[in-house]
Amino acid sequence: MKLLLILVPMLCGIAICGAQSSNRTARIEAEYYVAAYAEHYGVPGALVRAIVQQESNWQACSVSSKGAVGLMQLTPVTAQRLGVSDRCNPAQNVSGGVRYLAWLMSRFHNDLRLVAAAYYAGEDRIVKKGLSYRNPDVVAYVSRIRTAYLREMGMEPGRSKAPEKRDVK
Repeated sequence: MKLLLILVPMLCGIAICGAQSSNRTARIEAEYYVAAYAEHYGVPGALVRAIVQQESNWQACSVSSKGAVGLMQLTPVTAQRLGVSDRCNPAQNVSGGVRYLAWLMSRFHNDLRLVAAAYYAGEDRIVKKGLSYRNPDVVAYVSRIRTAYLREMGMEPGRSKAPEKRDVK
């Protein structure tokens, strides 16, 4: 009985450490793909990291109430458009999400406010209204992405050194 009292907590501790190690490994893998694809497609890594943090909190197979899946929360339509067959696969998901961001950056002339808004609400809505699109959810999302992006870049939002107008590369 004494042996059991010693072994159970010890085995639980090992299981918890193993799960934490697995989470760390998954995060490192995700960070690798974010950095590699951001560099390959010319998208600021800080923007991709901010979006992954906001969209999935770095959970590789996170599923939203709207059916978006994975690190970058790709919808079925967007995933199909980008050739992503397994939205829970970190490499495929990040590759597709970063390619989509690169396309949005081209479409919106590197205005990261519009890129973030289009990523969240869909490019068609933002093309029609541009910066006059004032859905409170979209405005809040863009603000959260901007804050996270600036922090990733080592800047504090609201400081004079932080880019105010377009927050581009």
